[in-house]
Amino acid sequence: MIEKKVALVTGAGSGIGKATALAFLADGFGVVLAGRHREGLDEVARSVGDAQALVHEVDVTDPAQVRALFEATRNKFGRLDVLFNNAGVGTPFGVNLEDLSFEQWRAVIDTNLTGAFLCTQQAFRLMKEQDPRGGRINNNGSISAHVPRANSAPYTASKHGMTGLTKSTSLDGRKYDIACGQID
Repeated sequence: MIEKKVALVTGAGSGIGKATALAFLADGFGVVLAGRHREGLDEVARSVGDAQALVHEVDVTDPAQVRALFEATRNKFGRLDVLFNNAGVGTPFGVNLEDLSFEQWRAVIDTNLTGAFLCTQQAFRLMKEQDPRGGRINNNGSISAHVPRANSAPYTASKHGMTGLTKSTSLDGRKYDIACGQID
């Protein structure tokens, strides 16, 4: 029997990630608040005054940091029931495709898509070994995958990739009782 369900939210220091983390906490979940900016994560944790929040500063583009995030999750809570892949970035508004730097392209793809892959991979490893096994992975996609905006090539490409990652994860997770879905 599970004493407390556990959710891990990337990009939990602001916006959708913050709102999602607060909703999980209000619903009685233990929550891992993950993100690059410690001050935002600490603010979320302070706002609930709840020892059921684990703050973990992480760059989701770094495989070693992602492994450490999931190890800290296992050490604190012993399991993971929900992963919300929410961390994301865009490029500066109005930059033409031909003027994008390689670094700008990579920053978006690495954060929005590779980061979600790295977290999904670690979630699989934890979820398939826990008792009861399985869990849920939710990916933050975007309507941009269906209706792109001008000057948004890296973001749009990353969100198209997120849709593919979601569909593949959904198929691959079935044998481990891991479900995967996406919000746009």
